[in-house]
Amino acid sequence: MITIDIVLLFQTVNFLVLLFLLNILLYKPIRKAIREREEEIAASRERTVSVDLEVKEKMARYEERLRKVKAEAAGERNRTLREARAEEARILEAARHDASDSLAGIRETIRTEAARAEGRLRDQAETLSRLICEKVLGRSLS
Repeated sequence: MITIDIVLLFQTVNFLVLLFLLNILLYKPIRKAIREREEEIAASRERTVSVDLEVKEKMARYEERLRKVKAEAAGERNRTLREARAEEARILEAARHDASDSLAGIRETIRTEAARAEGRLRDQAETLSRLICEKVLGRSLS
């Protein structure tokens, strides 16, 4: 059977003193540390969100600049290709013109050489035919 006596009173006072001392020495510091930790975590989350937004903004600016640079590079490449094609056409036209002039000169040289050769061949043919006739007739034709 349970008896209520002075021991119960001492145990209750002892319990309340222990509860008071534990509250001051243990529970309040632990709750304070937990609260500070939660505040730090919340601040870290806010910093993380702000850094994440900043990174997204920087990435968007980077991608925009990259897109602009690529567009400029493509335009520059196209312009350079057009200039190179125009230069190529100009060089080819000059080469064709030079080749045409050279070909005309060569043709003229060939014509004059052919005319000279034809004249020499006529002279040689005439001389040969005179020699042949002299040999066949056995006398001089002059």
